[in-house]
Amino acid sequence: MISRGIVPNLVLSQRAVDRIVHTAQGFIQDETGESMVGLVLPGQDVEDMPTIYVLDTISPDEATTVRMTHTFQQGDDLQDEIIWWLQENWRLSRELGLDSKSQPFDSRFDSPLRYLGDWHKQPGYMIQPSGGDLMTALAWLDDMENQMEYLLVPIVTLGHPATTLASEGDRVNYFTYPMEDGTDLRMDWWYIHRDVRVFQPITPLILPEETFPAVADYPWHLVRPDRIEDEVALLQQEGMFVNPLVYQADDDIPMELCFFVARPGSATVLLLITEHNYPQTPPRAFTAPFHRFDPADDFYDIFEEFWAQKTPVDDLPAFDWQPESTLLGFIRLIESHLGIAPPPPPQPKAVSIAVSVDGEEDAPPVDGASADAASVDGASPDAASTDGANPDAASTVAAEPEPATPIEAAKKQNTPTATNSTDEETEEETT
Repeated sequence: MISRGIVPNLVLSQRAVDRIVHTAQGFIQDETGESMVGLVLPGQDVEDMPTIYVLDTISPDEATTVRMTHTFQQGDDLQDEIIWWLQENWRLSRELGLDSKSQPFDSRFDSPLRYLGDWHKQPGYMIQPSGGDLMTALAWLDDMENQMEYLLVPIVTLGHPATTLASEGDRVNYFTYPMEDGTDLRMDWWYIHRDVRVFQPITPLILPEETFPAVADYPWHLVRPDRIEDEVALLQQEGMFVNPLVYQADDDIPMELCFFVARPGSATVLLLITEHNYPQTPPRAFTAPFHRFDPADDFYDIFEEFWAQKTPVDDLPAFDWQPESTLLGFIRLIESHLGIAPPPPPQPKAVSIAVSVDGEEDAPPVDGASADAASVDGASPDAASTDGANPDAASTVAAEPEPATPIEAAKKQNTPTATNSTDEETEEETT
């Protein structure tokens, strides 16, 4: 907890700085912004100041990254999911004592990962937060559901003349970064507390990324949401029940995206495990016996019931996994190997229809079919003839299939067709 009226220390990871610069350069002509995550540590004693550590900055989707107003704003659902992902993996790192790169977790940073605020880029040399920024920040802090007493609201501006600080000992609330066009990016850091209700400058200190425990890499289903949509759609088109969920499937960090997959009528459930960098790495598979469950129950509880009965599929024949390979192809390989593949769908069979016409009642069936099979709809063979019409023409009309759908029927009505003239019409034409 940070007391009112106190401006804490501020430490930035080089990782966060690099990501901010990269995003600001990528959207140089537009308003951009991202959320920041990190932690807050109390001082070593009563007189020490607490310290805010900014470890990462998170982009929402591109449409939200580009801001249409020059004000502080929170992000979207995708950004919230990434923050949750980082927080959960950080929690597991603290429990396991290992960070996401399998290095010992530094106990100095044993504190929950949290949202710290948003940075955004402003036009020109507007290095201070605007009045709109102040209103937005106070509304966020006054909402008790957010459980925030303070926020960081740094401002990025571009096009500054290249400068150097007068002295290494100068305490200023900004840093500069050289850009490719010879100008500098400038980032001014501001802090606001709910009780003080004004922006105060806060001095940043940048430390190497290796100083801190590694935060988790982003998972494939959040980096490539189109890929997971395609994967799930392919499985559902096969009639499978599929439910993806984030789960701690092993003892390393980060967590995995798992898939519960079941075919209707199958006695076996497949539990697929994908790493955060899928499809660069192939999935893993386990089987479990199917049993009935209540879909209204929490699916994490359902998944854990099946996970407790899992059997690894570790004897698959060698297969050539490529980044363009799919979970559907992987499942078909498993089903074939385990002998649980569904039977192939029945192939359509050709149907022969016998047609009789006036004066040819004893005509042999077409393609050797019996006369009893003359009509698919159950009509008698005689129904195919046309009274008073030319026999040859009647045969032609009878053999032409009726439109299968209303759309085809509509098309047929607009299609020119040959008709048989009556004897009277023929006489008139002759006359």
